[in-house]
Amino acid sequence: MLFRNHKLIVAFGALALALGCSTGKPSPGIASAPNAPWTPPPDVGRASARQTPRDGLKPVLHDGPLSLADIIDVALANNPDTHTAWLTARAAEAAVGSERAEYFPEVDVLANATRSRGAAEDARSQTTIAPSVALSYLIFDFGGRDARVEQARQTLIAADFAHNAAIQDVVLRAQVSYYALLDSKALLDAQDATIKERRAALDAAEARHRAGVATIADVLQARTAFSQAELTRETIEGNLRTIEGTLATVMGLPATTKLELGALPLDIPAQQVTETVERLIDDAVKQRPELGSARATAERARARVQATRAEGLPTINAVASAGQVLGGGNRATPYSAGIALRFPLFTGWRNTYDVRRAETEVLIAEEDLRGLEQQVGLQVWTSYFALQTAAQRLTTSRTLLASAQESANVAAERYRAGVGNIIDLLTAEAALENARALEVQARTDWFVAMAQLAHDTGSLTR
Repeated sequence: MLFRNHKLIVAFGALALALGCSTGKPSPGIASAPNAPWTPPPDVGRASARQTPRDGLKPVLHDGPLSLADIIDVALANNPDTHTAWLTARAAEAAVGSERAEYFPEVDVLANATRSRGAAEDARSQTTIAPSVALSYLIFDFGGRDARVEQARQTLIAADFAHNAAIQDVVLRAQVSYYALLDSKALLDAQDATIKERRAALDAAEARHRAGVATIADVLQARTAFSQAELTRETIEGNLRTIEGTLATVMGLPATTKLELGALPLDIPAQQVTETVERLIDDAVKQRPELGSARATAERARARVQATRAEGLPTINAVASAGQVLGGGNRATPYSAGIALRFPLFTGWRNTYDVRRAETEVLIAEEDLRGLEQQVGLQVWTSYFALQTAAQRLTTSRTLLASAQESANVAAERYRAGVGNIIDLLTAEAALENARALEVQARTDWFVAMAQLAHDTGSLTR
């Protein structure tokens, strides 16, 4: 019995091998062991790579530093999210055309060719050719056809709003990455200033030590602070490279793309938000594309109720056919025309439950819309006060920076004059370093908060 099973396994293995060879492609196989990785054949995973449309990417053509408008323009043209959303809308548009085909008659061309011979011994073979044309047209179905077209139309509207939302999301991501990169550049410049000050403090400590008016502890503390400042700069520079790759990816370009940008603006635009937060929330409810998509989804659910209800009602169709029958030396032209009525008398209450489900889906879509409206209101509320806080933090951080700069200058003068100690100097310089970073971050936060508020109110455009 074991031998028979063995032969059966071998037979099945040979059959599987034959079927695999019949395709003309090698079998992908499996890994040799549980702890060994699987190596794909040369033809696996290569087709999609060859089809990647890198040649169609919009290049970065600009003399000098890129502006935010240049970056957004490239991002909208290249980012896969905008492409996917646009292609989804195109597919939905084609679906509308497909549903509208029900408003036109359907015409089919048919043809039969048969050769037959009777049972008698002297019967002859006979060839019959019967071409024909059949026409059918839906005359009335209690609004089911209109409801199906409306479903497709609302799906298209939802897809178009989703495309608009994808555009605004890409614009926001480009802005956030842009200002994050400018923030890192500004932090790097601020850290260079800190390193210069720490170098001066170290030189002063070494000079005082050589003059015999300071201990080696002053030199060691100054050298430690200098090394810490250099380490911080290296960290900032590493983050800068990471953000460069992030911005390039948002722009739909390879992460290795080199981008030349300007500097973080020192002057914040004078215009401020004058509308109340309640007015901004009202504007967001009207303008946010996500809400437009959710409303279209709810309308599509309502249209589906009508379409489902019509499936349980009668339909009236016009049917007609005409053709010719050629064979045996005879020629005939049969035709027919009429009206067909279809009435689903009993379907096991399927249509009743389908309508009930469709009506429940309407309630679900309406609740989703209501929940999204609340989320949008919260987003506007949060971004509105985040912008106000960013403006206040900018004023405070600049006051702090001025005070810290003055304190550091005084501490440096006192130490060089021999009336101050190294601890006071390093503490003042550390406070100045922190104040510079806070001021840079406050400027960045203001720009990002403004962009976020524009996005949350649905007014962020290219």
